Amino acid sequence: MRPAEVLDTGTPAWMGEDVAMVSDMANRFLEAEIAPHYERYEANEIVDREAWEKAGAAGLLCAAMPEEYGGSGGSYAHEAAIIEALGHVGVDGFGIALHSAIVAPYILHYGSEDQKKAWLPKLATGELIGAIAMSEPAAGSDLQGVKTTAVRDGNQYRINGSKTFITNGQHANLIVLVTKTDPSMGAKGTSLIVVETDGLEGFERGRNLDKVGFKANDTSELFFNEVKVPTANLLGADEGQGFIQLMEQLPQERLIIANQAIAAIERALALTIDYVKERRAFGKAIIEFQNTQFKLAELKSEATMARVFVDHCVERHVNGGLDPTTASMAKLTLTDLQCKVMDECLQLHGGYGYMNEYPIARMFRDARVQRIYGGTNEIMKLLIARSL
Repeated sequence: MRPAEVLDTGTPAWMGEDVAMVSDMANRFLEAEIAPHYERYEANEIVDREAWEKAGAAGLLCAAMPEEYGGSGGSYAHEAAIIEALGHVGVDGFGIALHSAIVAPYILHYGSEDQKKAWLPKLATGELIGAIAMSEPAAGSDLQGVKTTAVRDGNQYRINGSKTFITNGQHANLIVLVTKTDPSMGAKGTSLIVVETDGLEGFERGRNLDKVGFKANDTSELFFNEVKVPTANLLGADEGQGFIQLMEQLPQERLIIANQAIAAIERALALTIDYVKERRAFGKAIIEFQNTQFKLAELKSEATMARVFVDHCVERHVNGGLDPTTASMAKLTLTDLQCKVMDECLQLHGGYGYMNEYPIARMFRDARVQRIYGGTNEIMKLLIARSL
């Protein structure tokens, strides 16, 4: 039973023939090239650099970037297919979704022609690994509280500050950095500056953070001490556009999280249904107990409604019509449901569900952060409430 087959919602409008081909290819690649090594990645708390290069060679990086910049010329639908393949195969900690569908779009949408030609092809091959550095020790969901500064000094910026919880932080050598170019202006003084880290004086990586879940992803602290980068690395024609740029791209980031959530939900249900059919207690299969049937009936019903909503959001986004409120609803609803499904499915596994050798244990741990990053679910509720 493939995870997506658990929910019979038909083929969504965004899953055209070309997207379906990408989905099949992504599933095959991840099952062959990433899944066999994933336990080692979890133990090492980082995916091998070679895996990124293989993903680039297979066309799984920057699928939505134009071909003229080294991408595959697809749309967000192609990225969604790859993101969901990560969840269906169970290699969610491989940070290519952030690299391809968050970092690269900032450069595509706000970069100059020279910036696009310099960076996007290398992101597509995996030569460059992307990260976006927003969060700081004292600024998480409150992006207006960023303290990292970038002071213009001739044709360079002098950057000072620190970042934390940065996905791909140990590998990343191209970082979209959220800075204050004019701290006196609040949000209007925020700018995005691209930092190429290879050989960069004053740049340091902190520790690879010890997380509850998503162990395979290198999530790190980053430090900038009098780091100098060219003023040409500013994203946008003028300083002070960063906050607007962030707000414009956050709906896609939140939809990515919803895509991750529905894929994990489908996998958890598929694994659990298989388990309760095989596991026996008191002389019969666990699936034969009414409690099991009722729990799974409830979860399948909720997951089916969630799948329909996610497909609706993807279709709207591909057509340019996904608004921030609906994206916030998707992030809120799907991640809350993901945590519920993981908890219930682990319970149906009994004691074995608490053992790390069973995939549901890792999925339970990995799910919890989904309600935190990309804006906490409490922030999602505030954003939704503004539309009332």
